[in-house]
Amino acid sequence: MGVMLIIGLFTYRVILRTLGITDYGVYTAVGGVLTMFTIVMNTVTSSISRYLTVGLGKGDPERLKTVFWTSVGILAGFCVLIAVLTETAGLWYLHHKMVIPPDRMEAAVLVLHTSLMLLVLNLVTMPYSAVITSHEHMDAYAWISILEGVLKLAVALGVWLSPADKLKTYAWLLLVVGVLVRGAYAAYARKHFHETHGPARMDPALVREMGAFAGWNFLGSGAYMVNTQGVNQLMNLFFGVGMNAARGVADKVEQVVRQFATNIALAINPQMTKSYVGGNRDYAYELACKGSKYYFWVLWVLAIPFLTDTETILRLWVGEVPQEAALFTRLTLLCFLVDFTPNTLITLEQAHGRIRRFYLITSALSVLAFPMTWVFYQHGAPAWTGYAFFLGFTLLKDAAMLWVVHQDTGLPVDVYFRKALCPIFWSILPAVLVVGLLVWLVPVTPWRFLLAAALGCLSTGAGIWLRGMTEGEKAYVLSKLRRK
Repeated sequence: MGVMLIIGLFTYRVILRTLGITDYGVYTAVGGVLTMFTIVMNTVTSSISRYLTVGLGKGDPERLKTVFWTSVGILAGFCVLIAVLTETAGLWYLHHKMVIPPDRMEAAVLVLHTSLMLLVLNLVTMPYSAVITSHEHMDAYAWISILEGVLKLAVALGVWLSPADKLKTYAWLLLVVGVLVRGAYAAYARKHFHETHGPARMDPALVREMGAFAGWNFLGSGAYMVNTQGVNQLMNLFFGVGMNAARGVADKVEQVVRQFATNIALAINPQMTKSYVGGNRDYAYELACKGSKYYFWVLWVLAIPFLTDTETILRLWVGEVPQEAALFTRLTLLCFLVDFTPNTLITLEQAHGRIRRFYLITSALSVLAFPMTWVFYQHGAPAWTGYAFFLGFTLLKDAAMLWVVHQDTGLPVDVYFRKALCPIFWSILPAVLVVGLLVWLVPVTPWRFLLAAALGCLSTGAGIWLRGMTEGEKAYVLSKLRRK
């Protein structure tokens, strides 16, 4: 994660400076529509991992093989649907609705096609990475992730040196990286796990079950995609590609932070699923509470520098940035903190298995942010309004999520408050007070940024140790430090 963070930040600096604000805005507006399907892919992966993890717990090799090839078939169906929609409705929308500079339309069409090919490739090979995480071979996942980061750095340098159209070059090279990375996942999985070998076996009953499970997951992630990429398209219609570029800066910061959170989730989710399915519900509840506060602490520490002095860190990072980028970055991180922290509840609900009501309620609440943003944009509201509605409806969705998970799985609400939410609140309170007072009293300088970031991390660490961690967690940390 540390290597990926450094590479990702430097790569984005090179790409933004090389492409420029207009071309990067075009890529964010066009390619972002399909790039955001990575959220969908992560959700589908968790669905597949859930079935593979259950199969591992039951110790049935033939069942595992059936689950694997059934997931391949289901994702192939998703690919056909997405390809048809993109090549029909997507192209029509690009040519007739999107605000794209006329001289960049040809490049925008290429970005749409290469992004579609990359998405299809990722979806078809997603079961291979799901097998790796279900077997908890996290070392392989780490090395392949580092390979992906190094290749994307090479892409950034290649675009910088290329004499050809830089946006087109960027689109093609990202596709090449996708082929190599997804090929690495597939090769490793086929070498180590028997269920990835033929003959392909698909169970019609399992197709219906997994298809329904993946479909309801798709509904949940689809609501998120509407509230992010849908609002991104609204910004394009009402404010142009410059605002898309500003949002693209904020989205890149979120991607870096999301990578950390996703990797932690990959380590926690299989254990939670196995515990719940195996009947050890108390341990599953404990993991759900611990996971939520661990998610928040990691995300909060990463977010502190951006929240304390966003303008300074963006100038140091990428140089000239689009207007509104700093404000969008702060709002994006706040929204992500609220949205991702209770994700362990989703894993618990998926382990339960009956997810229809869960996704109907949570998706119906969260998706309301999009039409509200549309209405307010039509009446002249500023661009940041979309973030405000996302934050508000996400809080409502989180409350509904906890209520449904309590009813379905038996997770006590008071336990989640006491073991997850209260430790989060008390652990960050010192940082909020200390950094807030510093920012209020001291004028903007690079030294204030460094001091605020340092004090924020130190006060958060003190809050976590004094009020956030249990005695057992403190004893574990101390034992590890003594060994070192």
